[in-house]
Amino acid sequence: MTPQNPAIDTKLIITAIENLRALCQTEVQAAWRYSLLDLTANQVFQEDISKWDGAITNNKGHVAWESGRRILWLAQKITVPECLVPSYSLQGKSLRLALVWWAEDVQVYVNGKLVAAGDLFDFSPRVLLSEAVTPGDDFIVALRLVSPLHDSGALMRSHLVFDSGTADDPGFVASEIAVVKQYLETFAPDRLSVLAEVVEEFYHRDTEFTEKKVLKAPLIKGGWGDLKSKTIHLLGHAHLDMAWLWQVEETWRAAQNTFESVLKLQQDFPDLVFCHSTPALYAWVEENRPDLFAQIQFQVKAEKWEVLGGFWVEPDLNLISGESIVRQLLYGQRYTQEKFGKISSIVWVPDTFGFCWTLPQFMVSAGIEYFVTQKLRWNDTTKFQKGAFLWRSPDGSEIFSYMSGLIGEGIDPEKMVAYSCEWETQTGIKDALWLPGVGDHGGGPTRDMLEIAQRWQKSEVFPKLEFTTAENYLRHIQNKCRDAINRVSTWNDELYLEFHRGCYTTHADQKRFNRKCEILLYEAEIFAAWANIRCGVKYPKTELEAAWKKLLFNQFHDILPGSSITEVYTDALPEWQEVERVGTEILHKSLHEIALQAPLPTPPHKDFLPIFVFNSLNWSRSEVVCVDLPESFSFACVYSSEGIIPSQSNSSKLLFLAENIPSLGYSIFWLCPSASKNTITLESQTFSLENEYLRVVVNENTGDLDSIYDLVNQKEILDGAGNQLQSWKDSGQYWDGWNIDPNYAQHPLPATQLKSIEWLDRGVIQSRLRVVRTIGNSEFCQDYILDKGSRYLKIATHVNWQERHVLVKAAFPLNIESDFATYEIPCGAIQRTTKPQTPEEKAKWEVPALKWADLTTSNSYGVSLLNDCKYGYDATPNQLRLTLLRGSEWPDSEADKGMHEFTYAVYPHSGSWEEAQTVQKGYELNTPLQVVMRENVKSNSKSTQDSASFLNLGSENLILMAFKQAEDSDAWILRCYECNGKETQIKAQSDFGIVLEAPVDLLERPLQSTESSIKPWKIKTYKVRFSK
Repeated sequence: MTPQNPAIDTKLIITAIENLRALCQTEVQAAWRYSLLDLTANQVFQEDISKWDGAITNNKGHVAWESGRRILWLAQKITVPECLVPSYSLQGKSLRLALVWWAEDVQVYVNGKLVAAGDLFDFSPRVLLSEAVTPGDDFIVALRLVSPLHDSGALMRSHLVFDSGTADDPGFVASEIAVVKQYLETFAPDRLSVLAEVVEEFYHRDTEFTEKKVLKAPLIKGGWGDLKSKTIHLLGHAHLDMAWLWQVEETWRAAQNTFESVLKLQQDFPDLVFCHSTPALYAWVEENRPDLFAQIQFQVKAEKWEVLGGFWVEPDLNLISGESIVRQLLYGQRYTQEKFGKISSIVWVPDTFGFCWTLPQFMVSAGIEYFVTQKLRWNDTTKFQKGAFLWRSPDGSEIFSYMSGLIGEGIDPEKMVAYSCEWETQTGIKDALWLPGVGDHGGGPTRDMLEIAQRWQKSEVFPKLEFTTAENYLRHIQNKCRDAINRVSTWNDELYLEFHRGCYTTHADQKRFNRKCEILLYEAEIFAAWANIRCGVKYPKTELEAAWKKLLFNQFHDILPGSSITEVYTDALPEWQEVERVGTEILHKSLHEIALQAPLPTPPHKDFLPIFVFNSLNWSRSEVVCVDLPESFSFACVYSSEGIIPSQSNSSKLLFLAENIPSLGYSIFWLCPSASKNTITLESQTFSLENEYLRVVVNENTGDLDSIYDLVNQKEILDGAGNQLQSWKDSGQYWDGWNIDPNYAQHPLPATQLKSIEWLDRGVIQSRLRVVRTIGNSEFCQDYILDKGSRYLKIATHVNWQERHVLVKAAFPLNIESDFATYEIPCGAIQRTTKPQTPEEKAKWEVPALKWADLTTSNSYGVSLLNDCKYGYDATPNQLRLTLLRGSEWPDSEADKGMHEFTYAVYPHSGSWEEAQTVQKGYELNTPLQVVMRENVKSNSKSTQDSASFLNLGSENLILMAFKQAEDSDAWILRCYECNGKETQIKAQSDFGIVLEAPVDLLERPLQSTESSIKPWKIKTYKVRFSK
């Protein structure tokens, strides 16, 4: 018979596959009986399960039961028949029960013995019932399943597989036909008719199948092209989340079990090569299981175990600062070098929720050659079309990047060939990589996977299977891509994940801890260095490294994004608090020591106390500061070297404008006791705040902003109610903590209700108006703050948040229009369109940013929206919105409930964001000036200077990232980046005589470059010394 068309060809082939499988495979899904009682295994096997009710399958064929960690027992008696199809005997065949479930915990018992266990991630085992059956054999199988807390449980499939273990086994041949069919459909659809003729002739419905019939010969003779010229490389893998639906303590146990399992399998399967990331995990194993660690080191030397160092953990890469990315690489690579003999050439982040555009520069500068993920396969809108590509960051750095196949897979030949075909179609490369191993909760490759792989290595119609390392494979395909035919394309943009957009906002407490701790450790290192260099105080290198590693650990991609269970955050809290304690102690000790040893000018009066105002940023700045008055001072005033300056008293505090505090330096002011309160209170009949730059009007009925008027440029910036707290119902998402409802805009909630509005301060230094509003059962207490000399309006916010499945944004409709918005990303900025046209652009309806977003018109007037711990934004041509809070319930039912504190600010400006120094304004909002009062006014040395500068970089578009002691010496490390996309030069200056000695990379290794110029967006690191 000659098939007539491709549809008939395909139908014939599928029918042949089904007929072959019918010989040796059969469903048993409908035969389960169930009990909802919490029985022991002994009780189950003592019962007469025939008296249990029969389980009912739903329209998907699943046996489902309700969520909430409910227990379900399923049991059935399996009796081996003579045959499934007449003339094909099952005598002597092995028998496996293949299961697929969705359950939090599963135990599989056969004839009363526990033979297998699994969970949400180890969800598709093949349980061996017998190596050689005899018809009439009986097996009592019982499954104890526990449903997920958040979702219904389900036994999705259960079927028996009888297997002769030979090349002619009908189930095996069926899969071979399916493999050939997949290959032909992709590369030679015209030859499907040949395959159809073969299977129609030899495998049609009326054929009698016997053990003696050689099923495979016609398939082998088919001549199906170059399948054997292809290779699917294998690399054992076990993605192990440091915390997620389990606590960190459970991760340590899972890691030990995984690593021990792999080492044992490598004894029986010597070809097995295994890879694993996360130096933080290896460090724990080294400390707590030195015997296990020594075995891993041995296998690493034998090239059977690949340590994918790269980052200290697999972090979130949308939310962390540039310096955090540096430290992830620095500590990860140093550990890998020290313990395993070389740094990692690969950043391996299969599960991180998107990647900032600047990441290639960080990786290249830390010795990384390859970037690997698979996460963009999760996109909800478009399919990411690139398999291998060069990823270029704004500074021009490029890294070879690979979009791997899915992780957590077994050895499934049909899936493997489907992926291999997709990969070859994308890249033209015949060699694919497959990552077998149970993932998320660890587990790695199983014995069954490896036995299946061995069997398929012998197939005449399947690609070659070879174990390899990730580095060898990536180097191989990189060389292939250099061929003219396979030239790799370049991706010059962020790798935005079209999914998990709620992770920019969920668990706002983690975001706040992260931002505050990043800044705290930055300041602690800088002033500890100053205290060491000028005051002889020991530099606390060990303490700072330990604090950094705690911070880096909590940046793991399921902790910081807010996608873990409640207990994970209970565990994370003391870690955050320890970072805060250590950082604060080092910072305060250093500041006080610097102030104590600093030479003082002659005080204006003997009773005056010196106030040191420290600036930890590398440019001169002016800012209102607050001084806690000594108990002996009823009232006070402040002097600078020019005389008395305006101040404003508030209870036991004094506010004044500290002007022109030097770059990374201090200025000295003097606190003077006063007989009367030195404050002028301005009368106000309206709720209006005004300084020399802005006039702000607050609506007395709503608490929204009626007006923000730019007095310098004579321009109203609002085009509607500003700081309107907009809320929507945000529900219906399976990945609740991760995902915002894409249709949330269709579900608006009622407007906020104004509870109160009152003045807290109305003085010459600061105006502060408090507005209290409610959304549902939650209260927003917001202080509008306008300081003397400030070009932006601050909105300091305290929230008692009690809502569930509600999303809240602060909206600012603007009297300007722009085709794009600009957002801060680590050590850079990115433009995203406000007028999306393509599906990819439309998918970016919620985007990540660090400290600011900006809309600027074509005629160079703009508005920046700054924040001190928020990360989610959206923009239209004339509106910026900052996402404030969510109320997800899974995996943490308590997520975000309770008190929140954060500040955001509106910054109108003429010129571009670069000219307006928005980057610096974002740093200033996040890094207030530090105030230290020195009670001892005696000084061993007299000075006429009332200020000092520890460091000035000599360029307005350089941002200091770190000043720290070198890792391997007492030398000093200075790191900065260019922030405006314009070439500049570093001209480092210090009152203490600084000398740039040599450029180094992010791992502090010498570089050959002698360029003094810094290219646009470049990160530069130097070794420096002081000459005075």
